[in-house]
Order: sequence, then C-alpha cells, then structure tokens
Amino acid sequence: MTHRISALISAFGVLASVMLLVLAVREYRSGVSVLWLVAGAVIFLSASYTLMRDVRRLRTGPTS
Repeated sequence: MTHRISALISAFGVLASVMLLVLAVREYRSGVSVLWLVAGAVIFLSASYTLMRDVRRLRTGPTS
C-alpha cells in the first residue's frame, strides 16, 4: 500500500514540475537568465526519475 501512495505522490510531483518547467520557459523567453530553464529541467528530470522508480517498484510486487 505504501508503494501506491509513493507512486501517487510522485505523479503529483511530476505534474508540479511540468508546471514549473512551463513557467521557466515563459520566463526565459521574456529575457530572464537561462538558469531558470536549467533549474526547471533538472527538477522535471528528477521528478520523472522518481516516478519511474516508484512504478518499477509497483510492478515487481512485494519483496517479502
């Protein structure tokens, strides 16, 4: 059950990171530093990796 909750939280994290990445792209187009774009991309990639890890854990099933 805890693996399902963790995957659900990770899915919401990916959703939030996508919104942050969209905001970073808009800010970059308006002339802000490229660091906003890099930070948004790093956060999105880390949230995606976490979701992928949680989904893999769900697929393997219980370990004990």
